[in-house]
Amino acid sequence: MSPRTNDNATPDADKATPDESTVGATPAEKTTEGTPAEDTMSGAVASAAGGAGGVGSAGSATSASSADGSDGETASASVPASAPGDISAADPAGEAPVTAPSGDTGGVTSGEGAADAVDERVAAVRRLSQSQRRWRAAQLGFCAAALAVAMTAGAVVLGALRDGATTPAVAAVSNGVSPQLLASGDLDASILSLQAHLRTQSKDFGGWATLGLAYVEQARTKGDPSRYPQAQEALERSLKLRPDYDPALAGLAALGAARHDFAGALKYADLALKQNPYSERALSSRIDALVELGRYDEASKAADLADSRRPGVPVFTRYAYVHELRGDVKTARRVLEQALATATSRGDVSYVTSALGQLAWNQGDYHSALTYYARALAADDNYLPALEGRARTQAALGDRAAAIKGMEQVVQRYPLPQPLVELGELYEARGAAGDARKARDQYRLVSAWISLAHAYGVNADLDTALAAADHGDHKAALAAARAEWARRHTVHTADALGWALHVSGRDTEALQYARRATSTNYRNASFLYHLGVIERATGHTDRGRTALKAALDLNPGFSPLGAREARKALEAAK
Repeated sequence: MSPRTNDNATPDADKATPDESTVGATPAEKTTEGTPAEDTMSGAVASAAGGAGGVGSAGSATSASSADGSDGETASASVPASAPGDISAADPAGEAPVTAPSGDTGGVTSGEGAADAVDERVAAVRRLSQSQRRWRAAQLGFCAAALAVAMTAGAVVLGALRDGATTPAVAAVSNGVSPQLLASGDLDASILSLQAHLRTQSKDFGGWATLGLAYVEQARTKGDPSRYPQAQEALERSLKLRPDYDPALAGLAALGAARHDFAGALKYADLALKQNPYSERALSSRIDALVELGRYDEASKAADLADSRRPGVPVFTRYAYVHELRGDVKTARRVLEQALATATSRGDVSYVTSALGQLAWNQGDYHSALTYYARALAADDNYLPALEGRARTQAALGDRAAAIKGMEQVVQRYPLPQPLVELGELYEARGAAGDARKARDQYRLVSAWISLAHAYGVNADLDTALAAADHGDHKAALAAARAEWARRHTVHTADALGWALHVSGRDTEALQYARRATSTNYRNASFLYHLGVIERATGHTDRGRTALKAALDLNPGFSPLGAREARKALEAAK
């Protein structure tokens, strides 16, 4: 999704729809045929092993997986050659195809051991960020291999459990498993309970749907895309037991959005709404899909419809974003404040106040942004978007030491592309001894995460284009941006393609996309900066100066490096 509605910022709707109140009401049958097997995931993700050296372009993403439908993995520790510090296109031939696990796992893992194994996969990437070692080109292969070994070690744990170890005892779950269980606070414990329940009640279609949604949420909150294939298996198991079950269809819509398969998300949201027109999750996913496909007029109508049917925090926040994309910041702020007034759970308070903080930051109102982020962290002191937003705001206010410390804490826990790039740029802007190396390390970690995401069916071309355009292989950036533009025409993909064309020396072609990125009046300083640079490069000096000034007037600290370059360009244009 776009940076404003990224996967780590938008919680799934968790209120029961009219049909969801009866989840699992049909007596579940005990059967040996349908009993879920233990998790069969094993080996290492090939493209993650190679990711320390390069980001896959559109072509390599396709070869690494089926883009939106991979549901397994194969082992490999090969590392494509790459220059130190580059974010470049991985060799498609070096990425093994992703294959489905054998047997009917049904998406249920083997309890605590499986959770530890999956966590170890993600922790392996985190450890690369935490160590901040003095990498050299010769060391990249070792680091990538270490990531692969960590993943394989997790598979060994799973194998041991399959060979006779027992699952830790968990509290029994009633047959009427409800999605409300997932709002209880401990997602991992809820998943363990669901797994235990489904081992004895394997025909509980409601339980399978809830487990699938839990895996999507777990992937989102932990930055762990390995859960997506398991989510797909569980949701499909639910539909096999009860075709057209709307919570499972809505779950597939949420899964599609999480994997950036927005056409698929729209398809399943529409199917769910045919069964239950009041499904909050489906209504919300439909807005997300239309926004991310660039169909803004339809998204606005979908937001109005959702507001009339299921008003609440999930719908209010999406309604606000649709207005923000049109430049109507006043309405966006009013709706978010309304959402905050109705928020009751700590999760909702953190989510809405972080959205208000991001909106304030976008407008250069840094002190209000810090106030909102403080409120979000008061509700949940580990809420990632608030931690990231606070660090970003501290950087804009000139408190670089606090910003770096805060962003380091973020990437140590969740090494995702945007905070990794931001931390790298903070190091570059500081320019102390060793900072150039530290910055390169962050950009290499972007490569590792994107490769891991590809392996689990996540389309990461937009992440590739944005990171590689400024910090890597310009050819890879352009290929990824073109591939993403072919799938969807949004302001974010237009901006990414325009900038990728610019850094590739194709300014005349870039101009139409840079102008399109700002055509909806979306107030984004980065977009205006890119437009200003490209306008000047094509001989439109006055228009370029106007755009650069608008970027700095709107949000003078929009980027540690971009804002500095914008000031240089504006000075040169005088």
